[in-house]
Amino acid sequence: MKRNGYLNATPERLDATFTALADPTRRAILARLVAGEATVTELAAPFDMSQPAISKHLKVLERAGLVSRGRDAQRRPCRLEARPLREATDWLENYRDYWEESYQRLDALLDELKTGEGTSTE
Repeated sequence: MKRNGYLNATPERLDATFTALADPTRRAILARLVAGEATVTELAAPFDMSQPAISKHLKVLERAGLVSRGRDAQRRPCRLEARPLREATDWLENYRDYWEESYQRLDALLDELKTGEGTSTE
């Protein structure tokens, strides 16, 4: 059910999602998790930072609901939780509609101006 153009997302949840997405390292972690579960060690490998630093990024992603950690024997794999991304996308969709309408009005005005130029008697 949509509320104000987005699915049941509270302002606090949207704030947490956008805060988490504001950092390029966290976005890269999410991009990696699209391919499947990964451990902190696996997630830290491509970065020039310590595992504790990656763990701090993961905590931000977890608080935003974008990542969850499971338990598989000794491993604690991280996995992507996409629902907050969907809620953010739905919220942003309201602005896409606004800009599309604005561009349509601009196109209509430009067409009107072109037609007016063609019939000018000067």
